Amino acid sequence: MRIEKKIKDYLVFSGDSILDALKRINDNQSRIVFVVQDNGVLVGAVSDGDVRRWVTQTADFDLNLPVDHVMNRNFIARPVAESQNQIADHFDHKREIIPLIDEQGRFVALARKSAMGLQIGDFLVTEQNPAFVIAEVGNNHNGDIGLAKELVDLAVEARADCVKFQMRDLSSLYSNQGRNAEAGYDLGSQYTLDLLNKFQLGHDELCQVFDYCKQQGILPLCTPWDLVSVRVLDEYGLEAFKVASADFTNYEMLETLAKTGKPLICSTGMSSEAEIKGSANLLRRLGVSFALLHCNSTYPAPFKDVNLNYLPRLKQLAGTVVGYSGHERGFAVPLAAVALGARIVEKHFTVNRNMEGNDHKVSLLPEEFAEMVRQIRNIEEAMGQGGERTLTQGEMINRENLAKSLVINCDLPQGQLIRRNMIVVKSPGQGLQPNRIDELAGKVAQRDFKAGDFFFETDITPKSAKKQSYTFSRPYGIPARYHDYQVLIEGMKIDFVEFHLSYHDLDVKLSDYFSAPLSIGYAVHSPELFAGDHILDLASKNTEYQAHSIAELKRTVTVAAELRQYFPATPKPVLVLNAGGWSPQNFLPIEAHAELYSRVAQTLDKVDLSSVQLAIQTMPPFPWHFGGQSHHNLFVDPDEIAAFCKRTGHHICLDVSHSMMACNYYQWDFGEFLEKVLPHTIHLHIVDARGVDGEGVQIGYGDVDFTLLRNQLNKYAPGVQFIPEIWQGHKNKGEGFWAALEFLEKTGL
Repeated sequence: MRIEKKIKDYLVFSGDSILDALKRINDNQSRIVFVVQDNGVLVGAVSDGDVRRWVTQTADFDLNLPVDHVMNRNFIARPVAESQNQIADHFDHKREIIPLIDEQGRFVALARKSAMGLQIGDFLVTEQNPAFVIAEVGNNHNGDIGLAKELVDLAVEARADCVKFQMRDLSSLYSNQGRNAEAGYDLGSQYTLDLLNKFQLGHDELCQVFDYCKQQGILPLCTPWDLVSVRVLDEYGLEAFKVASADFTNYEMLETLAKTGKPLICSTGMSSEAEIKGSANLLRRLGVSFALLHCNSTYPAPFKDVNLNYLPRLKQLAGTVVGYSGHERGFAVPLAAVALGARIVEKHFTVNRNMEGNDHKVSLLPEEFAEMVRQIRNIEEAMGQGGERTLTQGEMINRENLAKSLVINCDLPQGQLIRRNMIVVKSPGQGLQPNRIDELAGKVAQRDFKAGDFFFETDITPKSAKKQSYTFSRPYGIPARYHDYQVLIEGMKIDFVEFHLSYHDLDVKLSDYFSAPLSIGYAVHSPELFAGDHILDLASKNTEYQAHSIAELKRTVTVAAELRQYFPATPKPVLVLNAGGWSPQNFLPIEAHAELYSRVAQTLDKVDLSSVQLAIQTMPPFPWHFGGQSHHNLFVDPDEIAAFCKRTGHHICLDVSHSMMACNYYQWDFGEFLEKVLPHTIHLHIVDARGVDGEGVQIGYGDVDFTLLRNQLNKYAPGVQFIPEIWQGHKNKGEGFWAALEFLEKTGL
């Protein structure tokens, strides 16, 4: 069982619509929500089954009716102050979630039957969530409250989730009432007592530091070393307790901590396996949420003694999440622990390893701790979800460039047999993979082939061809290159073509590709990559790099204007631009964005844009450049985009795939994103997306709600032109584009 305090996705208000409740049920994926009054008092529960029963029993149902019409008033809730054992008694084979209420009957938490883990403040520590990283200050403040607060600030900068201290009441903790070294104590105890008497912070001082943690937006925790400290910390209101290795076999301490009802993080250093089993069994009997940390209590711990392979065994003994508390030098071991399943990481933290006190010597410096956190997050991302292997977006791009395809080595008219000796393997990998050769040989050609043509999936499994025209409430086009636009638009009634330029296209003679003027319109997509590996970046701080970007943009504007002679129906074409603002390693701080946006605006002022309609493309968090994946900072956030457009008068090309990935990554509401950005949009790239970096996905196969998109487009951007920007949609004479347009036509776009 796990107690969770994040209840937003499980809560609706009395008077909210049934549709609102269904949306919440869909969000939390637990098939239930709870209904509260405006004062938070719990009054009912609504499951998806309650809604289904109501629908089947109601002749003329209306999902806009208040949720009160379907809610179940006969539900089970338990006091949040009850022990977990008492709460667990109320689960059964049907009931997986129990709402928890305070003394006033307000919904404040929920208990989940089958879930492992624990909630500490706003952090949910589970197998599925990021590791909970603790910056262990302990007594490394050396009795200086100013240094303690400085360490809090540094922990925030290092992106720790929590900063932890230690509290001792020496008079009750030690047999000599905490006085300095006595003759009967061995040297180690004498040394420890001397340090504690010298460097302790008082209870009130530590509480001041906890207050400061909250002001700085980081969770404070503390290890109580005695029962007096437990009482002080509980009365202060800490969210959880850390149990030191020295107290893991102290049943009196564990029982006292369990009575607080707070989650416990317990280090297991200095304990045998039998002792670990005993304490874990006690904690389960006491009904307390807990996690166990693998730990070697040596300062510093030799690498040979760490035994990280014990983590899976510890998890088996604990029956809950496990973590790692490290006293070795460096941070390689915690990184390995995360890869082995540690969901909590604790490392000591100091400003100077040469300060007095044995903890300093095994502590990380601020920049080291920050690097550890960065690497932990990288490892978590790299661990993935397991399961069946699929190609990543980057691999698909490289497969196109580097792999091989099946190619025909002769001309072949439609209706003739494709023989094995007609098929050869050539680069690049833009067609069928070579392992499909036996499926292809013996098929009847569904089209005319020229020697050197690629084979595609439709040569094995024929699909429907493009239609002559599609019906939309707005102008529609397709993306194309100079060399293939005629083949793509042949026999079609289409409003415009969007030319995606490469840097080579800036130097070609247009007359090599165009002759007589055409009746359709056009738009232009600026190159992103230019000769010499130059990725356009109007926000660059490097004046030479920025000047290069300006020069390339001016060349692109000139080409866009020259195309007008062949497309006179468009007096002022849209020019789609990726304006820059990316960084190769990490995202920049939000505070840095304003300067970058200003630099983009100032740079654009240096370019004559009177011949085009500039449309700056919305960007994904992790764009794919030809050098790999980067981090994008600008034109990702909807509020920043809207503010930039209002301030500068520039407009946007909404790339649905890019912005869906941004919403997935930052957990933004896609409908609200559209509401903010669409009023500034003059051009649309409509395409699906999957996850945070799966772009260009065929429409209907990703995360985009196209009914929502249609409604928001019709409301906030009626009449704005669009293309289906399907990745590799041009293959096999536009097969991907026609499938996308057919889907969108059915949505009523």
